[in-house]
Formats: sequence, structure tokens, C-alpha cells
Amino acid sequence: MTERNLDAGAEWERPRPPHDSAAFTAWLTTLVRNREYGTLAELRRARGGTNAHIRAGWYGGDDHRDLFERMAFLFAIYHQGRSKPSYGHGSLGAAARRIGDGTGYGPDNPGAQRLLNRIVASRRIPWRHLQHAVTRLRSCEQPPPSWTGLADDLANWNDRKARVAYWWSVEFHTPPVRGRGAQNEPTTRKDTTS
Repeated sequence: MTERNLDAGAEWERPRPPHDSAAFTAWLTTLVRNREYGTLAELRRARGGTNAHIRAGWYGGDDHRDLFERMAFLFAIYHQGRSKPSYGHGSLGAAARRIGDGTGYGPDNPGAQRLLNRIVASRRIPWRHLQHAVTRLRSCEQPPPSWTGLADDLANWNDRKARVAYWWSVEFHTPPVRGRGAQNEPTTRKDTTS
């Protein structure tokens, strides 16, 4: 959208506010911390158009309003009935490594592997499968992916340079680091934008 600058006689592009996923996560975790269960219940309505959804969309700016509304839904699903907020950690690929049961976790669990394969194969953001992943993490009592990172990844879902689905798959299939004091998470992705 362009607007005409009448003083200079030239056209200029009105700047669009960028998304702010860190502030978004801070707002959502405050809802849990302050026990604002009514607002969280509103966010659990998938396509509610409620005041809570509209407020969540503010953090997405003009370009990612709907994405942030849907992210708030995922956050509220994970936190249903919880009194402590979870900021999460790692990407969705790393989080999917934590999905499983006694038969195995991550790549060793056929259900987790099928779920991640469905997510990374999608050209559009696979909301239904993301909801299933968040629900599985909750039922396995595992931490979610970083909400801030997930929002940023989904905002870049169709950016071919970001290769979000590829990196999620790599992080899911990377063997855990073994050794004294090593964490069970794969290494972080390299910056591909520079």
C-alpha cells in the first residue's frame, strides 16, 4: 500500500510495524502467571475473533496478525490448567525429539516421526499438525518449543532462504550429544541469512 506525500510530490511506502514475538511470549506467559483463565479460555477457541485473539494479533504487526492469533491458540492449548508458564526451548524439531513413550522418543518413536514428517512436508503452515504436536508434548509432560522461536519460524515458513522445515527435520534427526555434561539437544542451526 502506498500513500502520496503531498509536500514532496513523491510516493512513499507507509512503514508496517514488524512482529514482536518476544513481547508476544511475555504477554502470554503473564496470562498464565496472573491466572487469567478467562482470557486463556478465549484463546483456546480456534477461530474465535475474541478480544484476546485480536490482542494477540497486535504482536504480529500488519503482516502476521493471523499467525500470532493462531500461535496464541497453540500456547493456550499447551497451558490449559497449568499455573506456571513454560517459555519452552529449542525449535519444533528439537521439541519433537521429546515426543514419545516407553517404546522410544523422537526418531525412535514411529508416531513422533510420522507427525514431524507431516509437518515438514507441508507447503502451508500445518496448523492442525502443529496443534497435534503441542498436544503430544503436553501429554508426554515435555516442554514445548520456544514460543518466541516458533513464532519467528512460522513467520518465515515460506522464506526459501530460512528453510524452516528443513532445519526442523535436521534438529529432529540429529543424534543427541553424548558425554559428560552434554545436553540432550542437538546443536542449533546456523544462520543462513548472511
